[in-house]
This record gives sequence, structure tokens and C-alpha cells, in this order.
Amino acid sequence: MQQRKIINSQSQFAEFADETPACALCLGHFNVIHPGHLRFLQHAKKHGEKLVIAMWSDDDLLRTAEPFYFSQNERAIGVAELSCVNKVIILDKISMEDVINALSPLTFVMGKEFESESRHFIEKYIDLVEAKAGKIIFHSGDIHYASESLFHGSVSSLQETIKESFIRICNKNDLHFKDFSKIITRYTDKKILVIGDSIVDQFVACEALGMSSEAPVVVLKEMEEQQFLGGAAIVAAHLNALGAKCSFLSVCGEDAAGDFIQSKLKESGVDVSVFYDKNRPTTYKIRYMVENQKMFRVTRLKDQSISVEIEQAIIKKLAELLPQMDGVIISDFVYGLITPKILTFITDLATKHKIKLFGDIQCSSQTGSVTKFKHFDLITPTERETRIALSDHDSGIEKLAHNLLRATDATNLLITLGANGFIAYQAKSRYTKAQHFPALCCNPVDVAGAGDSLLAVMALSLCAGATWLESAAISNCAAAITVNRIGNIPISARELRAYITQFTDKPLTDRCLAS
Repeated sequence: MQQRKIINSQSQFAEFADETPACALCLGHFNVIHPGHLRFLQHAKKHGEKLVIAMWSDDDLLRTAEPFYFSQNERAIGVAELSCVNKVIILDKISMEDVINALSPLTFVMGKEFESESRHFIEKYIDLVEAKAGKIIFHSGDIHYASESLFHGSVSSLQETIKESFIRICNKNDLHFKDFSKIITRYTDKKILVIGDSIVDQFVACEALGMSSEAPVVVLKEMEEQQFLGGAAIVAAHLNALGAKCSFLSVCGEDAAGDFIQSKLKESGVDVSVFYDKNRPTTYKIRYMVENQKMFRVTRLKDQSISVEIEQAIIKKLAELLPQMDGVIISDFVYGLITPKILTFITDLATKHKIKLFGDIQCSSQTGSVTKFKHFDLITPTERETRIALSDHDSGIEKLAHNLLRATDATNLLITLGANGFIAYQAKSRYTKAQHFPALCCNPVDVAGAGDSLLAVMALSLCAGATWLESAAISNCAAAITVNRIGNIPISARELRAYITQFTDKPLTDRCLAS
């Protein structure tokens, strides 16, 4: 079916042009399709009766020195598979001028980045469209942080489609599931230091009694409660359960929650160094739930900077521990632990001893910025955190990623997209590689700890010698395990290998092979 939507000859084009569609026209190479493209194309579709994609040929990409790309036929098939696209025209035997002259598009829709610095690439096409009374629109698609996929099919069929997509991505990138198990085996040789904000996550199971007769308030009856490690503590717990030798450095209050964090980690074998701060409580988050539905969350915290005395004590401990490590993970919730002085000390010492640096900053306001992590091997912001850091609400994800890599000089970047999975980027001297990975669970039970498991497994895999794409694929499996259960429960190496096994012997359907 996709092939019927693709035009790659003058005769096919002439036949299509005779239909004189009132179309919206887009131009690009569409090397790797990800949710950012989907947003853009769905928005473009609103501006014409049909959506036509003009796609650069392989020769066009060679002229732009693009070193990593799929063939024009593979790219065309991928775009043609999208339901919002009516036709894909490969600009091989057909020129962009031919397309505009023949179709007289109602609108020419391009990414926001082409409105200013990249406009010179498409200026002649803009002039030609406007000469034919067409409208020029610069847009990067409607931004949203949730998925509507459950409205478009049963959970079982969606789950099968997602798994096939994951297998297809691995096949195209020459990733082998049996190799993933070998990488996981190498985890036991690695020493990782985790430093960051400690959190206790409490889940309270409730029964809904209804609405209050006194005010429009939902009334809940507490039934059962359970505590879990959160924040940087669960990252350390994941690493330990996966087989790594993990050291943990944090600050807690002089309270039961701080004792809980320290005792749970010590029980599992983590080397714990906790500094107690009498001026702040241990951060405590309570989630009230009815069955699997979160009703609301209450957080007890103080997000003030640590004292100079505690800062100096942490730096002294870092000087002792860090040189022995293969990697350092900073899990920063912007509660005051990761001061500029501590961050600089970690960065300088890691650079001196050639230790890998991994960073995650979790914030929902303008307070924190992932751009403070300079020269890291990996940073893992959400899309929202990326936009906050760059003060950019308009640009597409590709430009956001490029600008963030340039601002931080990071080697690898994961931009997480919630229900839409994540996009893995690797920076090179002249270009950026990118690959989207779908969220492997289409109907998660609890998404709260997905980012923590993603960070832990990605960092550990890179330390174990895996490539950025191998690390991303394994991390994707870890996140799928996490979101399928309530609360932060450490993932074991055995669990991770067992989950990956389901893909090893899975036959590909004809649809998966065709795409």
C-alpha cells in the first residue's frame, strides 16, 4: 500500500498532477521519523485537502555531506506509512520546481527553524509558491506531552504494533538482541557513583467514598501504604540490582525517612555516604491512589542550598571515591544538593581521571537547567525540561536537540517524550545521529520511575562498552519493566534479560518486514 503513495518517475508524477489536488506541501529528508515529525505533519495536514511530501533524494543528502542516512526508498516507505500523508514525491527524477509548478500548493509548510537562519535553503521555493498565490507557514507542530494512541485501537493491537516497531528499529540499526544479554553480563565489572537528591516515595492505597456534602471535594479512605526509594536513591538501587558496584552520596534530614533510605540501600549492598542536614527534612512524596489511578500527590521538601560545611564534606568524600569509578551519575532534582562548586569539582575530577559523566535534572519550572551539565557523556532531559533550558517553546525537537548539544557539548543525549518514548542523539563533529525509540508499554501502570531506570541502564551500558544505540535499546526495555508496576522497585539483571528474550525469537510479520 505504501508503494502506491510514492512517486518516483515523471509518468507517475504527471498522472498525479492531473488530479490538481488542493494540497499542503512539505519538504525534507525525513531520515528518522519520530514524534516531532508526526506533530509537524499532522499540523501541515490541516492546511490542505491532501498532504504531499517532497523528499530529498540520496544525491541531495550527499551534497549536504549528510553521512548517515537510509536510502530514499526506505525513507519514502517510512513516510508513506503515515496515515496523514497522501503522497510522497522523491526529488530524484523530479525537481522541487516541477512539483510547485504542477501542484500550485495552497500552502507550503516548513519547520520553524526555516523562518530565520535556514531560510536561504528554501527561499527560491517560497518565492515560487507565493507567485502562485500559495501561503507560506512556518510551524513545528502542536506541542503536547501526552499520547492519544489509546483512542486508535485495542491495547493488544497497539502493543503488538509497538513491539514490531522496536524490532524494526533494531534491525535497521544492526542491533542484535542476543548481544544485549552479553552487555548486561558485563555490568558486574563496573563501579558507579551516584550523587543526588534522596526522596522517599509513599503510595497510599485508598477507597473512594464519593463527594463531600460540605464542598466539591473527593473523599478517600486510607487502606494501605507502602514506601519506596525515590530520586537518586532508586537510581543507585537499580545499578546495584543490575550487578554494578554502586556507591551513593546524598543529603538527608534527621528523620525516619532519611533512616529508611540509608537502611534500604545498605541492605542491598550499596556503599552509602549520607550527610544529615538538621535544617531540612528528607524529601517525602505521598501519592494517594484508588486502584491504579493516582488522585493527587503531596510533597514535603525544602529546596534550599546545603550549608558550606556539608558542601565541603561532600567534596572531600568525592575526592576519595570518584577516582575509583568507571562512571558518575548526577541525579539532580534542584533541591540544593548539586551546588555550582560540587558540580565543577565532579566535572574537573572526572575529566582528569577519564571517568564517564551522566546527568539528569528533573524540574518542572524555570529554576533548574540541564545546560549546566557541560561536556557530559550523557544527559537525559524531558522535552519540557529541554524547552525550559533553552527558553524555546516554538522549535521542533530536532533543532532543540541540536541547540542543547551545542550548549552543553554533551556526547549523547536522550530527550524523553513521555508516552511517545524517547529520541536518542549522538553528537559528532559535523553532524548529529538520531533514533526514536517508542515506549514499549502502551498502557502503563505507573510512569513515575521510568526516567530513573532509563538513566541507570543507559549509563551502565555505556560504561560496559555498549554503543549509544545498544544502550538506548536496552534502556528502553528497562523503562518498560518499570512502568508495568506500582512504585519504584529495582530492576534485576535477570528481569532485564528475561524481558529482552521475548524479542529474540519473535518472528516478524509481513507488515513489519515490508516497512
